[in-house]
Amino acid sequence: MTDRDERARNVEVVRRYLRTFVTKDLAELAEVVHEDVQIYGSGTRVRGRRYAEAAVSSPGLTVLDQEILEIFAAEDRVAVSLAQTYRRDATGATTVQSACKIYRLAGGRIVQFWGEQDTYGLLRGLGLLPDEPITF
Repeated sequence: MTDRDERARNVEVVRRYLRTFVTKDLAELAEVVHEDVQIYGSGTRVRGRRYAEAAVSSPGLTVLDQEILEIFAAEDRVAVSLAQTYRRDATGATTVQSACKIYRLAGGRIVQFWGEQDTYGLLRGLGLLPDEPITF
């Protein structure tokens, strides 16, 4: 496999993983995310596919749409910026959350990822926090 082929495969693996947030297909997630994946973000570090499964499942939240704004592969890494439209199922409120993620792949599976997303904006947009500036 050439470097170009491997980068294309890695991009497709990350796209498949991101699609699971819309489809909630945990079988597909298991195909593309290593069981012992390392996850970094939001000030935490955890290990294990069950954390990715919990994020995909998110009871009470449905991802209605996903837009990959940029995706870039270099060696064994794929960087992505995206926007996902969420619906809070209890109220029907919708909002868009932006995120930036970096994935490291080995053997066609995600083995590490780092990322940050606009959780504050998501919570405000879904009516779970006041839509006003925070006073410090």
